[in-house]
Amino acid sequence: MRILFIGDIMGRAGREALETYLPALKRDLAPDVVIVNGENAAHGKGITEKICQQFYPLGVDCITSGNHIWDQREVIPYIGRDKKLLRPANFPEGTTGNGVLVHELQDGRKITIINLMARLFMDPLDDPFALMEQFLRDHVLGKTCQAVFVDFHGEATSEKYSFAHHFDGRVSAVVGTHTHAPTADAHVLPGGTAFQSDAGMSGDYDSVIGVRKDIAIHRFVKKMPGEPLIPASENKTLCGVFIVTDDRNGHAVSIDPVRVGDTLSNTLPKF
Repeated sequence: MRILFIGDIMGRAGREALETYLPALKRDLAPDVVIVNGENAAHGKGITEKICQQFYPLGVDCITSGNHIWDQREVIPYIGRDKKLLRPANFPEGTTGNGVLVHELQDGRKITIINLMARLFMDPLDDPFALMEQFLRDHVLGKTCQAVFVDFHGEATSEKYSFAHHFDGRVSAVVGTHTHAPTADAHVLPGGTAFQSDAGMSGDYDSVIGVRKDIAIHRFVKKMPGEPLIPASENKTLCGVFIVTDDRNGHAVSIDPVRVGDTLSNTLPKF
């Protein structure tokens, strides 16, 4: 299975990067499934129904999120109706929305997508390790589905690495989100799980993790409140990963970074 995952969409620049570059990526990489983290898509804070409905016609099959999922209050009644918009599965039991999507391709193959949030330097949600163990009792890689993809939304690389190694061979991929900086550690773990600490942000990289430079710098230099954190929007770059898995066992064959746009060095998988 060919999986294209695109990192945190940050404001208008991120939305424009997705709209601009996704058609060519779909043509050149021919992904079977496209997953996008959209938690910062609405002016850097959350996501809305309108934005979701703009993403799906572009070929997006699933939208994951993270700690900013509730920033736009209008998403609360909407998320329960949209099975393709995920919030972290380790929110407390009874929280509206879903953290898991079983997506069936036209040829009958299935990919199970789960969105989880880490806990180190993050909100103290339910244990993602314990929840994943419970989840894998019913979703067995290579048996109930051909691939299992995890968007692990977290701050600490140590927690992301620990999670990936703990479930190595039992999931197809663990890809980190949240820090808005693409890491250079894309590789397949010994057991067959593709991993990258952070897929990076899709947005304006002439910024401070997507926020206008002047606003962010003011807060560090003056150590006092300033303007609201406004997303930068002069340039646009799309970041993510492209993963190929073996349908026979669900293990990853390869993982390659995807970067295309104005600021960072561009890189695409070579076949």
